Amino acid sequence: MSEQRKPKRFLTGEQKYGLWVRMLTEQITPTQAAAEAEVDRSTISQLRKTAKDGAITALSASKPGRRRSAKEVSETAKLQAEIDRLGGVIIEQAVELAMLRGKAPWG
Repeated sequence: MSEQRKPKRFLTGEQKYGLWVRMLTEQITPTQAAAEAEVDRSTISQLRKTAKDGAITALSASKPGRRRSAKEVSETAKLQAEIDRLGGVIIEQAVELAMLRGKAPWG
């Protein structure tokens, strides 16, 4: 006769986070966490790896200083568009001036 497997147990995000914090602060060991959550130790190992990778990704993406507000971002975009427009106007005027003056002789 074959041994029946336990049904898989899925942990919520809050449960995973709670276990991870407690392991991080050394309140419980990974073995104790697995027993408490009634999951395999490999599940706990994967949880720790995922938490570490997620933390590194989030910290790498963060930038120093305060975040800009939506108003500041919008204003910056408007100003950049105006800079681009004025740059185009200057180029058009330079081309027109070059055509009016004619080609300068070389030499």
